[in-house]
Amino acid sequence: MANRNVVAVGASAGGVEALLFLANRLPRDFPASVLVTIHLPRHSRSSLDEVLSRAGPLPAAFGVEGEQVKKAHIYIAPPDRHLLLDGGDRLVLGIGARENNARPAIDPMLRATAICCGFRAVGVVLTGTMRDGASGLWALQQCGGVTVVQDPNDAAFAEMPMMALNRAAPDHVVPLADMPALLHSLAQQPAGEPVPVPRNTRYEVAIAKGGHSSMHDMDGLGRRSVLSCPDCGGVMWEIDEGDVIRYRCHVGHTYAAELMSVALDDNLRRAMASALRTLEEREALARKLHRQALGSGDRLLAENWAQKAQEFERETKVIRESIRRVDQLAATAARAAAEAAAE
Repeated sequence: MANRNVVAVGASAGGVEALLFLANRLPRDFPASVLVTIHLPRHSRSSLDEVLSRAGPLPAAFGVEGEQVKKAHIYIAPPDRHLLLDGGDRLVLGIGARENNARPAIDPMLRATAICCGFRAVGVVLTGTMRDGASGLWALQQCGGVTVVQDPNDAAFAEMPMMALNRAAPDHVVPLADMPALLHSLAQQPAGEPVPVPRNTRYEVAIAKGGHSSMHDMDGLGRRSVLSCPDCGGVMWEIDEGDVIRYRCHVGHTYAAELMSVALDDNLRRAMASALRTLEEREALARKLHRQALGSGDRLLAENWAQKAQEFERETKVIRESIRRVDQLAATAARAAAEAAAE
């Protein structure tokens, strides 16, 4: 009987140290392939493969398109590609849109694992500051996978494991020190029975691979919202996962509800900064034209430009005060989120 021979691990901030700890303590004969997605910068070379290989007995390498995965090997998502696994246990490097503003993202890896081999897989979410991972862990659980989350009180950054804990109700919540022994034990367990995969999960993995979606298809996945995509400006669909809501546009950009709020805040700041810059330029131009009119002796025109300059100055002060207020509210919300995570 097959064992649980795929372990998919996701991490973000603080994740390198956590992965080094796991790599150092997993045994040489670890009876599963290990897939790793950690949020990496798109355009910088990473030596994470070399670092993890030196840390322990398992060889680690960035995933290669079409590569057959082997037990006792670590496969890392390369920069700017989603790490996915197909039904033949071969790697697919997805070029689909960013999820939670990340590519590689953890959710696509976990969903793809759910489709190909959920009944013989273990999903893990470690330390991190983003909401990535909770949705994928939930999908893996629906497909018969065993789910593990690092204890938020033990994590260097509690936000990501806390979200996975609250949203996915994982099977195991343990400190990092207990993780290697737990994963070794789970990997030796017999695989479960195959579970039918929801159509929505298959559809989202196809998009992560680089497939195209349509508004008609999205209507079958969720319901249209009043929100627009922070990345492309398109319509967003609300997708329900139990009590959790995610947002996805038909291009493929996807956000957890909380990250959608952050992205919209960022868009608001950019819009207000653009408005502030335009008003400051209009004020500067009006004052220049005022001086030119005075210099040419046209007092009526000079008064007109002086009035406009004062009007633009008032509008500039309103926008500047609004930006200050938005920043204050964002700081208050961040403190509240940090306090909630600490509790």
